[in-house]
Amino acid sequence: MATDPRTYSTGKRKTAIARIWIKPGTGTMIVNGIPADSYFERETARMIARQSLELIEAIDQFDVTATCHGGGKSAQADAMRHGISRALCLMDPERRTVLKRAGFLTRDARKKERKKYGQAGARKRFQYSKR
Repeated sequence: MATDPRTYSTGKRKTAIARIWIKPGTGTMIVNGIPADSYFERETARMIARQSLELIEAIDQFDVTATCHGGGKSAQADAMRHGISRALCLMDPERRTVLKRAGFLTRDARKKERKKYGQAGARKRFQYSKR
């Protein structure tokens, strides 16, 4: 049985989940069957998705295939960065210190706070009238 050259990992941010497959290649990045440059309209989202590969100076050494769902495009880009970083660590554990120092391996736990009853929002109160 032949071994799969791909490395699998998942990344998360808010409610977005990115499933990442990385294999040695030419630097193509496919998200949900679409090239990443077309999928992410904003330049900042494209930059965030590539950050971990640029940090280790291997942007043109790996092919990335991702399936993203949930959240918005920005959160999906952050989830991709998280997943790519985790996959790179699985491929070569020596990369871990560089990626950890940059903060790419830490799951960003911030989520939207729920609205509470008796209040206008998560923190905001209804208007108070003294008289």
